[in-house]
Amino acid sequence: MATHSTGMMDNGLAISASGSARFSDEGYVEGTFYSAASYFLSIEKRLNNKHSIGFVGFGAPTVQGRQGIVVDEVHEILGDNFYNPYWGYQNGEKRNSRVRNTHKPMFLLTHYWDFSRKSKITTTASYSFGKGSNTRLNWYNAEDPRPNYYRYLPSYYSLSGQESEYQDVLYAWQNDANTRQINWDNLYFANSKNLYTVNNANGFAGNDVTGNRAKYILEEYFNNHSQLSLNTNWNYKLKDNLNFDAGVSLSSYTSYNFKKIKDLLGADFWVDVDQFAERDFGDPNAAQSNLAITNHIVKEDDKFGYDYNINIEKYDAFSQLEWKGPKLDSYIAFTVSGTQFWRTGNVQNGLFPNNSLGDSEKLSFLNPGIKAGVLLKFSGRHMLQANTAYLSRAPLSSNTFISPRTRNDVVPNITSETIKTVDLNYLVRYPNLKVRLSAYYTLMEDKTWSRSFYHDELKTFVNYLMTGVDQSFMGTEFGAEIKLSPTLTATAAYAAGDFIYNSRPTASIVQDNSTELLAEDKTVYIKNYRIGGIPQTNASLGLKYNSSRFWFAGVTANYFANTYLDVNPDRRTEEAVNGLVTTDPQLENVLSQTKLEPGLSIDLFLGKSWKIKYGEYIRFNVNVNNILDDQDYATGGFEQLRYDSSDIGKFPNLVGYMYGRSYFAMISYIF
Repeated sequence: MATHSTGMMDNGLAISASGSARFSDEGYVEGTFYSAASYFLSIEKRLNNKHSIGFVGFGAPTVQGRQGIVVDEVHEILGDNFYNPYWGYQNGEKRNSRVRNTHKPMFLLTHYWDFSRKSKITTTASYSFGKGSNTRLNWYNAEDPRPNYYRYLPSYYSLSGQESEYQDVLYAWQNDANTRQINWDNLYFANSKNLYTVNNANGFAGNDVTGNRAKYILEEYFNNHSQLSLNTNWNYKLKDNLNFDAGVSLSSYTSYNFKKIKDLLGADFWVDVDQFAERDFGDPNAAQSNLAITNHIVKEDDKFGYDYNINIEKYDAFSQLEWKGPKLDSYIAFTVSGTQFWRTGNVQNGLFPNNSLGDSEKLSFLNPGIKAGVLLKFSGRHMLQANTAYLSRAPLSSNTFISPRTRNDVVPNITSETIKTVDLNYLVRYPNLKVRLSAYYTLMEDKTWSRSFYHDELKTFVNYLMTGVDQSFMGTEFGAEIKLSPTLTATAAYAAGDFIYNSRPTASIVQDNSTELLAEDKTVYIKNYRIGGIPQTNASLGLKYNSSRFWFAGVTANYFANTYLDVNPDRRTEEAVNGLVTTDPQLENVLSQTKLEPGLSIDLFLGKSWKIKYGEYIRFNVNVNNILDDQDYATGGFEQLRYDSSDIGKFPNLVGYMYGRSYFAMISYIF
């Protein structure tokens, strides 16, 4: 990394620039890699005593080989909590099937106007655009290539009583890399032996194309975007202790969602049809992803499958009055926003010919909000602060459309979300002691939850939609910094929360490849279940020594507890437990929520600086994380949405683990 700043020069110009690069051939997890860069440029020009203009541009192009989490059965078989199913050997080299590639730069142009001694106006225009893509395997009329597919695991055979097959598969998992990783050679071989003739290719009668039709491909799905925003803020000092702020912002955002062929894996072409629609419907047009180009022959870098935009237009306005007094500070603020979004289909899907091409209905939401706070100053050392807010916000567009890949349908009964929150903080500030004690409560109501998965009970791929999802977050936090001596400082922090679902939402289930409503007004009994994926109890203790000889060293211990796996809502419905009596042990297996074991991490850090000569320094820093090398602490995960109520163990939970001991070292030259 290199950074340079000029400061404000005599010509009224100030420039700062920074650039960095990072590369890893393989990360902590096998099969992963990382290649990234970042850049930053800031230019400000002072025009006169009242006006200046600033430009900022930054971005971070990144290419990353990803890792996946799997069921604990695999971890136990391999004795490795960091098994990665996304890679395999090709020609003796590791190749990852899941690669993330992003570059979304942003540019801002700001005008600073000191309108008067008491008034300032700041106006910023910004533009952001770029690419975000991920790759993954896709297949047609072929076996699932994922090595951790449940039918390829030893447990699949043990559960069905096939002991001989169980032993064979277990041995293969333990000893054959081509069993437990992606077998790229097999994919290429399958594609090379699939000679096929496509009749009336690309929609032209008599246009017959013969070649090796791909059974397997590597596809790249994109979420590109462009956003143009304009905002202006006005600050006015009514009195020495009374400030007024107001602002308006406008934005127009479009995300471009489509996918392309990344690699045909040795085949000649892929045919752009939906194999599930081919299976389920007699109409040949139903299987066409794009009715404008039927029997579409797709080659590398061609679009296929789906192609749509999500458009969001939004405005915000706010005002705030802030008063500062000798014993009391206070503020009150009001906000209002308007949001409108809609889907634009760029292809006519064969399953939904009348509801996929062009614009969907435009959904509009008006969202007011208010917040206020006070700071009571008992003295310069002791203060009590309280804040409260009532906010409303539009639902996320990603949760609004039932199946945006294929059609314009909207989740029924979609509404704005509301947030009610209050917090109370007690602050203590002494030269050798700083303490903060906080209590908070936040209620989020009317959230929408939307997921797609294969439903074993209904035996089809479904879109599962929940409305009226409420969540509450209540807790206390404590933080302290104690200067034990001029060179020794201790820190302590503790946070205990109670994060739960606070309602019984209503669910609808819609078949993905049709408009058939499979379930409606289905009550989901998740009230009082814990929100998963985050430790609800955290604590840390730290000690840092600062030497007068320009070196420092420290240690921090971090404790995590009360972490839960996020629940599958469909397992908490009346239908999921039909036929089970209260004494049936299977009932507890279906309804219970997994609580993970607590974990402890101890981290060390140290650093030193050397002065070479005036204005030149060398700095060196080292961090060692998780020095105890605990690789068994499960940091999170989730219940699989696919499940079998008669055998919950058939689709076990997916769990991820904390990295073991890792190191970081940095040397800097400042001149």
